Amino acid sequence: MPNATEFIADLARSVGFLSRLPVPDRFFKGHDGTISRAVRAFPLAGLVIAALPAFILFLMLQSGDPLLASLIAIALMTLMTGALHEDGLADAADGLGGGRDRDHALSIMKDSRSGAYGVVALILSFALRASALAALARTDPALAALGLVAAAVVSRGILVAHWHALPSARESGVAASAGMPEESARNIALFSAAAIAILLIVPLAGLPKTLLSLIAAAAAGFGFTGFVRRKLGGHTGDTIGATQQISEIVMLAALALVA
Repeated sequence: MPNATEFIADLARSVGFLSRLPVPDRFFKGHDGTISRAVRAFPLAGLVIAALPAFILFLMLQSGDPLLASLIAIALMTLMTGALHEDGLADAADGLGGGRDRDHALSIMKDSRSGAYGVVALILSFALRASALAALARTDPALAALGLVAAAVVSRGILVAHWHALPSARESGVAASAGMPEESARNIALFSAAAIAILLIVPLAGLPKTLLSLIAAAAAGFGFTGFVRRKLGGHTGDTIGATQQISEIVMLAALALVA
């Protein structure tokens, strides 16, 4: 089926774009490099990326300390993505936190060096995610593992929504060259992200708690998008990465607080 073949290709390109996992070269031959349609597979790519860290987390929780196991799982996932989203979070925090105006903020975000805002943002990101996973693990190790996967899935759907909602703040850059997500691709990404999360979490946490965590993640992504619109007037690769991190943190924290 052509549609199934196209989606598999989009998934492969999404995994290649979002991580350092090896992807066969045939999926990129003759491709122009844009991922306007491929972003529909970002949530499923998040599932692929988070599957191994979640499995290892579950195994370590059978006899290990929950906080240490959570930090190891997050560290592994960070290695698998090449710290792609963490880098975006740090740069966005420096630019949005320290920029006097739009141009100054964009200039700071382009600088590869990390400032105080970026360092603090990274510390909080790892600390909050690890603490939330550890809290979930004390309730149910399976919920912690599946929650990690669900948050990876949902945050990459919200990432697409942020990307689609704003024009590019720069004429060049990774986000600009990758192309604006198609509306249909955004809709598929959001729907599939919510559906996968519900299938993963509802059996263990129940529908009300699952929906609350999804609403919290969506609200965080929507709120950050509005903030970026006011500060920059458009997205950058850094704000896209920051959206993923913020929504993942909020979803895990919300799930941990209500579980």
